[in-house]
Amino acid sequence: MQITVELPQDIASHPNAAREALEALVIEEYRSHQLTQFEAGRILGLSRIETEDFLGRHVALYDYSIEELEAEANLLHQLRRQG
Repeated sequence: MQITVELPQDIASHPNAAREALEALVIEEYRSHQLTQFEAGRILGLSRIETEDFLGRHVALYDYSIEELEAEANLLHQLRRQG
């Protein structure tokens, strides 16, 4: 799909205006949980590592609550006991 966006001339004259607009869209959609990390990478044409690096510069990738961290720790302990 191709999307056309009209930008003010001063912004459109940036060397990478189209890429900047696409990146801003991806960042906002990722922040609002509308895109996964995988989807963000596909849109931007980046590898998994490049996507993680890109998103890490713009958003908190691992913004876990205490409850989420405790749940993950409990799961790891259970898996260790089973293994």
